[in-house]
Amino acid sequence: MLYHLLYPLHASHSVFNVFRYITFRGLIAALTALIVSFILGPWLIRRLTARQVGQTIRPDGPQSHASKAGTPTMGGTLILFSLLFATLMLADLTNVYVWLVVGVTLAFGVIGFVDDYRKIRRGSGKGLSGRAKFLGQSAVALVAGVILCALPDFSTQIFFPFLKDVHPDIGWLYALFAAFVIVGASNAVNLTDGLDGLAIGPVMTTAFTYGVFAYVTGNARYSGYLQVPYVSGSSELAIFCAALLCAGLGFLWFNAYPAMMFMGDVGSLPLGASLGLIALISKQELVLPIAGGVFVVETLSVIFQVASFKLRQKRVFRMAPIHHHFELQGWPEPLIIVRFWILSIICALLALSTLKLR
Repeated sequence: MLYHLLYPLHASHSVFNVFRYITFRGLIAALTALIVSFILGPWLIRRLTARQVGQTIRPDGPQSHASKAGTPTMGGTLILFSLLFATLMLADLTNVYVWLVVGVTLAFGVIGFVDDYRKIRRGSGKGLSGRAKFLGQSAVALVAGVILCALPDFSTQIFFPFLKDVHPDIGWLYALFAAFVIVGASNAVNLTDGLDGLAIGPVMTTAFTYGVFAYVTGNARYSGYLQVPYVSGSSELAIFCAALLCAGLGFLWFNAYPAMMFMGDVGSLPLGASLGLIALISKQELVLPIAGGVFVVETLSVIFQVASFKLRQKRVFRMAPIHHHFELQGWPEPLIIVRFWILSIICALLALSTLKLR
C-alpha cells in the first residue's frame, strides 16, 4: 500500500524512487514486521493470559513439559499479523503471486486457529481431527496449485538441482504436485514445533533462503547468469520472505527458552504452507528438502516411528518427533534447540550453494 502511495511521487520528488527497488522495500518490510512484533507482543501475551488461552500438554509427552501447561498459546497470530501487515504495506499489490501467497497463508491460518481454539475449549490436546485438518489443507493447497497451472506465464516444469537440462513438464499434474509440497511443508513445520523456539529458527533460515531464490528467479539478468528458470514477478515474494524472517525474529523474542508464549497451529501451519508455495513459485521446489532439512528429519522420524511400531511393534526412537528423543536421552532443551538451529543454517547454506551447482 505504501509502495502504491509513495512510489508515484518519484516523478516530482526523486527521493521516492528508492521504492522501485525490491531490496529497499524488503528491508523496510523486515523492519516493519520486527517493530510491529515488539510492540504487539507484550499486549498479546497479556490478552491471551487474561482469556486463559493456555497451552495443553500431551499426557504421553516428556514429563519436563508439565510445567509449560497454561503458557499462552496461539502466538502465531502475532507472526501472521506482523508478516501480512508489512507485506501489504510494501509489496506490489498488483502482483498475483503476492496475493496467492497471502491467501494461502490466511487460509492455513484459519485452519490452525480452529484447531487451536478447539484444543483450548476442550482443555485437551485434541483439536480438529487429523482427517478434517488434512482435507482442509489439501483443498486450499489444491486450489493454489490449480491457480498456478492456470496462470499463462507460469511453467508446469519441474527443475532438478544439479541437473540443468532435466526439467520435465507434467502439465496439470503439477497442481497435485503443488498440493503435496504445500501440505507436506505445512505439516513438517507443525511437527517441528515442540520446543521453545525450535520451529521458528528453521522457518527464519528457510525464509531467508527462499527470499534469495525468489529475488534471483524474478530477475532476468541474475537468473540467466545462474542458469535458473526465470519467473516474472516472483521477486516481489522476496519482500514477503523478508517480512517473515523478521516477524519470526520478533516472535522469537517472546518464544525463546523459557517461552512466554507458544506459536500454536495458527502459526506453524500457515508458515510451512507459505514456504512451500514460495518454493513452487520460485521453481526451487526440489531444493526445499535441503533448505528445510530440519523439518524433513523431524517428519521422517515420525514416519519411521509409526511404520516400525505397526510392522514390528518396536520403536526406532524413544519418542517422536526426534527432538523428544533427545530430550529423553537427557539433552537440555536449550542445547537441542540451538543445535537444531545450527543444522538449519547449514541446510540453508547448502541450499543456496545449488544456485551455482547447475
